[in-house]
Amino acid sequence: MNYQTGQVVELTTVEVAHGGWCVARPADGPVLFVRHALPGERVLARVTEVTSRLARAEAIEILAASPDRVVPPCPHARPGGCGGCDWQHATLPAQRLLKAAVIRQQLRRMAGLDREITVEALPGDQDAGQGPAAEDSQRRGAGLGWRTRVQFAVREDGVAGLRAHRSHRVVDVGECLIAHPAITDLGLTGRRWPGEASVEALVAAGSGERAVIISPGRNAGAATEHVPADTILRRAGSRNHRLAPVRGRGYLSQHAAGRDWRVSAGAFWQVHPAAAQTLTDAVLATLEPRPGDVALDLYCGVGLFTGVLAEAVGSGGTVVGVEIDDGAVRDARHNLREWPWARVHKGDVAAILTRGGLPAARLAVADPPRSGLTREIIDYLSAVQNGVGRFAYVSCDPATMARDIGLLAARGWSLDGLRAFDAFPMTHHVECVATLTAGGIIDQPSGPGSRR
Repeated sequence: MNYQTGQVVELTTVEVAHGGWCVARPADGPVLFVRHALPGERVLARVTEVTSRLARAEAIEILAASPDRVVPPCPHARPGGCGGCDWQHATLPAQRLLKAAVIRQQLRRMAGLDREITVEALPGDQDAGQGPAAEDSQRRGAGLGWRTRVQFAVREDGVAGLRAHRSHRVVDVGECLIAHPAITDLGLTGRRWPGEASVEALVAAGSGERAVIISPGRNAGAATEHVPADTILRRAGSRNHRLAPVRGRGYLSQHAAGRDWRVSAGAFWQVHPAAAQTLTDAVLATLEPRPGDVALDLYCGVGLFTGVLAEAVGSGGTVVGVEIDDGAVRDARHNLREWPWARVHKGDVAAILTRGGLPAARLAVADPPRSGLTREIIDYLSAVQNGVGRFAYVSCDPATMARDIGLLAARGWSLDGLRAFDAFPMTHHVECVATLTAGGIIDQPSGPGSRR
């Protein structure tokens, strides 16, 4: 069968796929990737895209439902609606099983490893189990209200909303249910933003501080005096991401690891209120730093992992962070003032590692963008003379993480453990911390490992 866009077909899905899809494999046609379905369901699906190898579709009617199906809390989580959430139609336990299945798939396909995976709920997102109790738990807030950073696109009529899936079309969602209540209370979707391209809101869950970032479109200049944020900034242009303050100090105070961290409004911080602490604990448990250790923090951002490692290794050790973002580097150097044995190099991670001159380090942590690690970084970590024996890989993309684990394994690394966290409920995204050790390491109590 040759599918046509807009065609409605009856099919049964068989498994989940990376990206929030379920897979159907009809005998008389190409593979279909279906949104708004769950594995094992029989559905009517409307074809939305056809390529030479596959077709994409969205389930418009459920003929035989999975027992894990619930009514989505948001009315816009539907075919043709908002593209921000992928799994609102599944119970929270089912969502985590789907994410675990995706991680296991990617490890098997990309790294040749078969691992049992458990996706852990973050504090605040525990639920009441499966069935009606789980559905009620979702409606009361479990898995909702967590997103502390939301970017709303602006339509030509000035309405701020969220984009449809794989589309530039902006959906007027009114209230986004996964947005943190402090973002909802700003009322950004209830006013018009004529001439602007986007308006972004962020909140520091611990302090309650809020910031708004406005990106200009054509004839930009929406009034901001009635926006109740502590900080308002405006981007210089569509290609120039420099932020100019309109009001406030330009940064928020985020809390994790028992202290406050200065985080510029344009810098990276985990969007789930419990994620920074959870991942910090996981990284420390993975690396097991000791006094006198030397550690690298690649893609160090504002210095969260750098700081907790510096505290752990003490003044007899060294921690080196590497980060390319100007604002994040300024924040990191500010945040790390009390640990003079921690320093941050500004620049591209691969370029700085290739240039050399960094101390040999027993420990390393990396939290790269979705694109994962470059070959230069993998080569550096694997080079005997650099001494890295234990590596914590923090990733929000199972596919690139699995690819990189496979490349590291080919260079003698072993995957000793992998924890997965549901840091993005209702979406297909998942956060992982992989523990890798280099082959032939002789552990040294103070200093880099050496290899036989």
